[in-house]
Amino acid sequence: MRAVLAAIGLLLSALTAAASAEESKITVGAIDAVLTTPAGVERPPVALLIAGSGSTDHDGNGPQMKPATLKKLSEQLVARNIATLRYDKRGAGAWKPEFGKPEDFRFKDYVEDAAALVNYLRSSGKFSRIVLVGHSEGGLVAILAAQKQPIDRLVLLATAARKQGDLLKAQLEKKLPPETYGPIAKAIDAIMAGQIVDPSPPGLSIPPALQPGIASAFTEDPIAPLKKVQAPMLIVGGGRDRQVARLDFLALSTAASTAKTLWVPEMNHVLVDVGNDADDLAAYNQPERPLDAAMIEEVAAFISDAGVR
Repeated sequence: MRAVLAAIGLLLSALTAAASAEESKITVGAIDAVLTTPAGVERPPVALLIAGSGSTDHDGNGPQMKPATLKKLSEQLVARNIATLRYDKRGAGAWKPEFGKPEDFRFKDYVEDAAALVNYLRSSGKFSRIVLVGHSEGGLVAILAAQKQPIDRLVLLATAARKQGDLLKAQLEKKLPPETYGPIAKAIDAIMAGQIVDPSPPGLSIPPALQPGIASAFTEDPIAPLKKVQAPMLIVGGGRDRQVARLDFLALSTAASTAKTLWVPEMNHVLVDVGNDADDLAAYNQPERPLDAAMIEEVAAFISDAGVR
């Protein structure tokens, strides 16, 4: 009953905030974004919400999965007098000519996009502080963007502590029989080493022309740059997350020893509470499902609290 009442409270607060918030579409370079500011608040803090992997749009939705994670997070933060900026990743919807050729993409392009948006927010002079909030792969983007632009705080939600190639192998090993997993793991290792795998093994469809770009993502290690971040940090993980393990949460927390941490036992990778594996899978296409209430309160308090060090 307590969880139901919390969910109803979150929904009502989000609806009230949405009715009075100011939302505007902006373009920075070739990146399309949505800026949402709470009504009647002078120079609020602003959270740049950075999506996870795939062709993810400003709501946190992709071609197959539509949990609306970023949209729901934005609504809840705005309800707590925090502005948000969320944006379409490169390739969300369609690949723009301004992005260059898809085969020339490198992971650093995601980082440059986030850094450009931080610069936009900083130069506007409208916000009291700028906070990067990275979800999943977006946490890695946030860590690297913090090396390029000064930020005030950093929030990592369901973020891995491993190279993405190693994380993918760990995920696939749990799902696939050994005879299928073996060739895929070998191909991932080869791509990470800078080799071109052609043909790709069954179950790993990465065109040769795109493999250098994939390799640039597979080989980024979050730990060393995380140790360089001077801004206050909050690290959040979930016990029902089947994509990122508790060991990642612990490794990030160890690397950033002064960070605040929050472990939510029932929260999954898209930041909602689930009861079992079937419920977890269903949540990836339930945009109406509320985010975990404790996570929202902790993130909002961390962003807003002027006393955080």
